[in-house]
Amino acid sequence: MWLFLAFLSVPVIEIALFIQVGGAIGLWPTLGIVVLTAVLGTFLVRTQGALAMNNLRQSFGTLSDPSEPLAHGAMILVSGALLLTPGFFTDAVGFALLVPGVRSAVFRYLKSRINVQSFQMGGQPQQNPFQQRQGADIIDGEYEEVPRDPNAPPSGWTKH
Repeated sequence: MWLFLAFLSVPVIEIALFIQVGGAIGLWPTLGIVVLTAVLGTFLVRTQGALAMNNLRQSFGTLSDPSEPLAHGAMILVSGALLLTPGFFTDAVGFALLVPGVRSAVFRYLKSRINVQSFQMGGQPQQNPFQQRQGADIIDGEYEEVPRDPNAPPSGWTKH
């Protein structure tokens, strides 16, 4: 129900704001502001997106929980879509999502509302029919040992 209300109320709010702002400053300045916010938003989304990608790479490199950098990246993506949508209300929400403090607050709120009951990486391993016929228990693979700082807190990826 709330999604229906959002789809109904956002265009109504945008139209009302266009009428108010257009009546106060005129048509061309209003259109100029809409274009300017789209251009400025595109630039800010690119810079914030690059920072979010660096944070995600860093979390993978340190084997820490990547959920917050992923959430920040998703919110930046939504922000970009809102900033490219013409309108003052969507621009305000889009610019708000570009502020790291706002994204962190939204992430904390969503994290408190979501309860993860199970998590599994990948699916069931596929059996190689050739190995089944041979009856071999040999698994050929390569690995690279990643040094870990002994003073670092647990990553949260495994149970200790």
